Amino acid sequence: MSSTYDLPDQRPPARPDDAAGFLRTPPRSLEAEQATLGTLMSSTWAAGRYAAETLETGIVAEDYYLPAHATIHRAICHLRQAQEAVDPLTVSEELTRLGELGKVGGASYLHACVQAVPTTAHGAQYAEIVRAKAYRRRAIEAAQKILQYAYSEEGDEADVRGLVEQELTAIVAGMPGLSAAPPAVDDIFLGYVAELEEIQNGRQMGLPYGISDLDAVTSGMRPGNVTVIAAQSGVGKSTLALNAAVSAAKAGAKVMFSSLEMSAVELMHKIVAAEGTIAMHYLTRQDGLTPEGWKEVERLGRELFRTLPLRVYRPDSAALGDIEAAARACVRTDGLDVLVVDYLQLVEVEQNRHISREQAVAAVSRGLKNLSVGLNCHVIALSQLNDDGLMRESRAIKNDASVVIKVERPDMDEPESPRAGEVDLVIEKNRFGPRATVTAAAQMHYSLIVDMAKA
Repeated sequence: MSSTYDLPDQRPPARPDDAAGFLRTPPRSLEAEQATLGTLMSSTWAAGRYAAETLETGIVAEDYYLPAHATIHRAICHLRQAQEAVDPLTVSEELTRLGELGKVGGASYLHACVQAVPTTAHGAQYAEIVRAKAYRRRAIEAAQKILQYAYSEEGDEADVRGLVEQELTAIVAGMPGLSAAPPAVDDIFLGYVAELEEIQNGRQMGLPYGISDLDAVTSGMRPGNVTVIAAQSGVGKSTLALNAAVSAAKAGAKVMFSSLEMSAVELMHKIVAAEGTIAMHYLTRQDGLTPEGWKEVERLGRELFRTLPLRVYRPDSAALGDIEAAARACVRTDGLDVLVVDYLQLVEVEQNRHISREQAVAAVSRGLKNLSVGLNCHVIALSQLNDDGLMRESRAIKNDASVVIKVERPDMDEPESPRAGEVDLVIEKNRFGPRATVTAAAQMHYSLIVDMAKA
């Protein structure tokens, strides 16, 4: 690991009552502390993922040897709790607001911490080093306290034994990697019963996909989960996802649709066609709209789009980090309940010669899963199918998904099929219910997939 950069002189002062044998420098790794903070402030495409993994080690401000590093860590955590962006600039602003920037070495020191990171992918390991050193320091402090009390001859044997037990218990409990035991079922039962009652009374459902049978089988879209919609090109996966996004938004959910295939105008064509039941070819050709059609477009603007909480995002690049940044911006602005990504295989990740395409797509899939949990939103991720009907790079995608829906249209290969105009939504994975096939009507000229009864 590289040497430390411009460390502020904030070593904890020596205690005057320390015995000579305990005046040695306490265990610490300033390089690991810098690398940990640098990982948490990184702005690379995988920053959110690696920062989350770093914090999942359980590292806290008190684990740092330098008080300056502890101050920076607290500022980072405050920004994350407020769901703000975290980078050297935002952390600098936060420390300035707190009047602490000069005490930690200034803005240049924050950039130095980022530059000191060998690779952000190892952020969790750097944090574990910091925690291990902190644990050793706490063990030394406990031993010093026991020795000082024993030498003082204060109290009796019971007092000494009590202090020893207290200090050793605290040290064992604070061992890195050792956390409190999970709650017993008895502790969570009452809360479970209350939620169960909400479910049974129909008051707790996920956000609607917009197709009643699909909502019934899956219980709708729930925060912290991922739905994968998979299909071959041209079958209608984008249409289904866009219909679901609009349906959720009409139910009051805050939705962001991120398309790597279609422009904002193309998406608006599809939404207007679906909501106004205007054939797509009338919208996309010269003089295709009648006066009645124009009136319907104006009505949609006045009665629907003016208040519909749906955002459309076409990133400049296809990087996962751009999509994550836009999603977090939505959270800061007015919240985010559903994020749609169209589609997985187009999302770019940081690659090198040691990573395969399957591993790259797996990283995108895991990143979206982490984003759904971190932002407490539902993610709809579209995935392309091969010509043989198999999902590309499917294993990791299926593992991260709670619901996997394969879209099939019988009339794609048989235009004269007796099932022309139908679409099968094959639910291949469903954590909230059974696997099933839901048949709906494909009104692709309206860019719609709807219940058979509505058709």
